[in-house]
Amino acid sequence: MPESTGYVAIAPDETAHNVGPAQIDITFRRSGSTDAPPVLLIMGGAAQLIHWPDPFCNALVDAGLQVIRFDNRDAGLSTHITGAPAPDLPAVLAGDFSSASYTLTEMAADTVGLMDALGISTAHIVGASMGGQIAQIIATQFPQRVRSLVSMMSSTGSKSVGQVDPVVLREVFGKPVGSSRDEWIQHRVMAMRTVGSTPEFPSDVGELTARVALAYDRDHDETALARQAVATVATGDRTEQLRRISAPTLVIHGLADRMCDPSGGRATADAIPGAELVLIDGMGHSLAPGLRPRLASLISEFIWRVEAKTRRDLS
Repeated sequence: MPESTGYVAIAPDETAHNVGPAQIDITFRRSGSTDAPPVLLIMGGAAQLIHWPDPFCNALVDAGLQVIRFDNRDAGLSTHITGAPAPDLPAVLAGDFSSASYTLTEMAADTVGLMDALGISTAHIVGASMGGQIAQIIATQFPQRVRSLVSMMSSTGSKSVGQVDPVVLREVFGKPVGSSRDEWIQHRVMAMRTVGSTPEFPSDVGELTARVALAYDRDHDETALARQAVATVATGDRTEQLRRISAPTLVIHGLADRMCDPSGGRATADAIPGAELVLIDGMGHSLAPGLRPRLASLISEFIWRVEAKTRRDLS
């Protein structure tokens, strides 16, 4: 399977929020034929390109698609923002956005900048969790660049939907992480299993631990994680903007998702005209091994339906 890895330098959007460098370096991995329809995979907060499992990506490539996954700004090997205000999530939740270094709008512009650098004029945009919100913004602000939109385990930004289960808040965010590498890895594995899928779709603990360890070694920046969380909240409610999306849209959400309540997926599909909604029993906030073939099939079949319709419309 042809694959390339590298990074590209892009000029970030100039906005009032952006206090970062004049250049953002985005690390990416590109798989499949460059002649195949391109699919951009956008990962969520506290996650990197390696959190898109290889078997899932390989299944998309085997379905005839080209896959580009990458590290968002402030994640992995891409540029981390320095010299920014200390992120203050409680203040942001109270409506004071002064500690926001950027919003998801700038991260959406990063993604389009990556497309420009790779010579991709239009793509199928797939986002998970925070990445789903970024994908939604691309579809609203750069509609000419989007062949289709897939929003997974995500929400609209409205505080009335997609909220975190209180048990998850207590178990994942209410306990000390520890200062050593081993303590951090143990905490992250616990967190990911807590928000994962039901026993019907169990985690592979060995695979999960190896990925968490690799993520730590690629990038361990707790302040960056907080900046992404602040950016997500500061972006606000996108419901009205979602009503203007014209791209064919597939919304996927797990009915066992405790990190982002299924109401977030339902609200997303309700807001986007003509969106298809797929709710999956037993699926949590994870790409568990037992779910990957189904998710890859759902996405690839949807994309090829869009490609076929586009070709018919052009003929």
